[in-house]
Amino acid sequence: MSIATLLGDAVRRNPYPLYTALRRVRPVLRDRAHDFWLLFDHASVQRALVDHETFSSRAAPPGGGPLDWMIFTDPPRHTKLRALVMRTFTPRAIAALEPRIRELAAGLLAPHLDRGAMDLVRDYADPLPLAVIMELLGMPPTDRERLATWTGSILGLGDTVAGGNRAARAISRYRDAKEDMSPYLTALLVARRAIPRDDLLSRLVAAEIDGERLSDDEIFDFFQLLLLAGSETTTNLIANAAVCFSAHPRQLAWVRADLARLPAAIEEVLRYRSPAQLIFRFTARDVTLHGRTIPKGKLVMAMIGSANRDERRFPNASQFDVTREPIPHVGFGHGIHFCLGAALARLEARVALEELLTRTDCLHVTNPKWAPRRAVNVHGPRALEVVLRMP
Repeated sequence: MSIATLLGDAVRRNPYPLYTALRRVRPVLRDRAHDFWLLFDHASVQRALVDHETFSSRAAPPGGGPLDWMIFTDPPRHTKLRALVMRTFTPRAIAALEPRIRELAAGLLAPHLDRGAMDLVRDYADPLPLAVIMELLGMPPTDRERLATWTGSILGLGDTVAGGNRAARAISRYRDAKEDMSPYLTALLVARRAIPRDDLLSRLVAAEIDGERLSDDEIFDFFQLLLLAGSETTTNLIANAAVCFSAHPRQLAWVRADLARLPAAIEEVLRYRSPAQLIFRFTARDVTLHGRTIPKGKLVMAMIGSANRDERRFPNASQFDVTREPIPHVGFGHGIHFCLGAALARLEARVALEELLTRTDCLHVTNPKWAPRRAVNVHGPRALEVVLRMP
């Protein structure tokens, strides 16, 4: 099988039957056309996420070269970067955002309630996390479209796995975005050093451990990572929850009856329709999985979306079950690279869905054959037309 098999809209809308077949017959698969490897079962994916001595994070989509983002580093550099960033991205700071996130969500939802319909992605799931990031960073609301363009260009790097013209266009768009982002962020950093504010950028500039601080280049790398992980993951989590709830009305009714059940339902969405479908690794030495040896120096795609449907790890894995417990999914990664923004994504999704479910008593998707998001490494609808009804 080639990666091209995973690129078509029909497969990307519902890759799970293919994942199931591959876990049974070829859980470790070599794409001979591109000379990289794919892992489909939970045990192999989890090992790739935690065994950094074998599966190095110094990997990136082919063609663009390794990025210097924190998620593409190994210890000890990763340890330093994560510790510094965590000084600013604390659970307490994230929890304090809830009232403002709720205000933003209510404001986005309000214009569509009387009309009784909306594109949940365009009108709600896309703009909400972008607005939160802009407030975190202290960016003016007028720069939203610019931010959205940068985010799309960064996300497009996933298309480099396809090779050819598609990869070349993705790399070109990303380089153009970097040329625009760099002076923009530099100006913001100069302003924060002169007059600090109560925002994430000011805290990143001031963060220090044992006399070490983040360089401007390291802040720029984290800025790019935040744009991608802090927006795309949350957008898809909200939209995928709507897809799941619309297809399973009885489970939606059970959650509506007691919204305290919503956090557990969100975990099942993260497992059942993982917003991130894969993560890249690079073999630092030969490794044998399921009788197949992956040589040193090979790009590996750990298929998170498949791992979270592995029947050997999750009973009745193909069923959406909001009462499932425990849910040891790897939707936010695992180990030292567990997603730093997981708490923020969960908070935003919970608040967005609470607002949606309390202000309406009907949530029905009218375009079940939705077009998937453009990048191969994420999963979710590009547009999602829903019918809403006020209680």
